[in-house]
Amino acid sequence: MIEVVISVLVLIGTFFVFSSSLGILRFPDVYSRLHAATKSATLGVSGVLIAAFIFFIVEENVMSGKLILGILFVLMTAPVAGHMISRAAYRTGVPLSERTIKDELQKKYDNKETS
Repeated sequence: MIEVVISVLVLIGTFFVFSSSLGILRFPDVYSRLHAATKSATLGVSGVLIAAFIFFIVEENVMSGKLILGILFVLMTAPVAGHMISRAAYRTGVPLSERTIKDELQKKYDNKETS
């Protein structure tokens, strides 16, 4: 039964990593590409690492602290890094896609320039 759980976690992780790579290739602008890269890649890598963690506990009787740290590191740093990269892209003037409907940050940065 535990092999099924590990296999499902690996398959889910692989699906998310694959969908992340498709999103990076297909989305129109840097902001949506970063969204695809950070959200689904974080879930995908975490799924594979959790599967490896469970495998080592069940099959090898080893509690891997490195895997726990890897999972926590990915979950904490990837979304923050994506946010900071997209914020830097917006501040440097990287254009939004033509299909973007609403720009919430436009008012914030317009008010800072007039102040």
